[in-house]
Amino acid sequence: MAVAGCSGGSGDDGSAGDSKPGETESATAAQPGKYRTLREACGSVPRSTLKDLLPGAASLPEEQQEKAYQGTAAVTYDTDRRVGCSWKAASPAASHQLVIDFERVVSYDPSVSDDTRAQEVYAKKETGANLAPSTPSSSASGSSGSSGTPDAPSASGSPGASGAPEAQTAAPSGSASGSPSAPSSASASASASASATGGLEPRVLDDLGDAAFLDDVLARSGAAAQHRTVSVVFRTSNVIVTVRYTEQPALAAGVPDSKELQDKARGLARRLVDQLNE
Repeated sequence: MAVAGCSGGSGDDGSAGDSKPGETESATAAQPGKYRTLREACGSVPRSTLKDLLPGAASLPEEQQEKAYQGTAAVTYDTDRRVGCSWKAASPAASHQLVIDFERVVSYDPSVSDDTRAQEVYAKKETGANLAPSTPSSSASGSSGSSGTPDAPSASGSPGASGAPEAQTAAPSGSASGSPSAPSSASASASASASATGGLEPRVLDDLGDAAFLDDVLARSGAAAQHRTVSVVFRTSNVIVTVRYTEQPALAAGVPDSKELQDKARGLARRLVDQLNE
């Protein structure tokens, strides 16, 4: 009996030791992302910037002008996960539209950080724009869709990649596209035409956030004038931001200036990066 009692005490000590590895594992769980919420989208673009991007708004009656500058908020069911806004104005020379989208990526896998999951989501957007992945982590994320976690529907109607059901965001009325990247064929043709203008082809950017790229698409709808859409997508920690700026000339023969649209879209993207870092 004495021997059995000693043996039982030894077993208790062993079971207490087995609980420690579990405690260590939970202590090393991946850290949450830097951002826990999102700022209001329609208030993110200053009036001075909107006047520059929407020249046609200045000629509107005061009441309509105020409405144009206020923008139209995207429909969302969780403003801590996704927000967006759009603005549109026309002048005798051309019509312009601006759309911005903020997505806060959350990983529901305790072994994967929010930042790592955001890198995977961003990499899919970059790949969709026919650009080479900008970082090793991005290239490795091409197989993230096979992780066994079902993708959630994103605001644009394309499959999401955050690993859990996301807030649904409907593209604001009149937006040129429901997703930040254009179809591959259009993107490829845009790359060829933009290259001829010297260094304005769709490309990876190294001066915005943790990772960024620019897409430039020139397209025509029926007999209407060609319209150009410049998209700048960047990631800062676990937040991904898309800026989409479109111009369509009033005359069918008109062609929007690629450099001007790219400069304006990149300028707004830099301002949004600064806001996120405040």
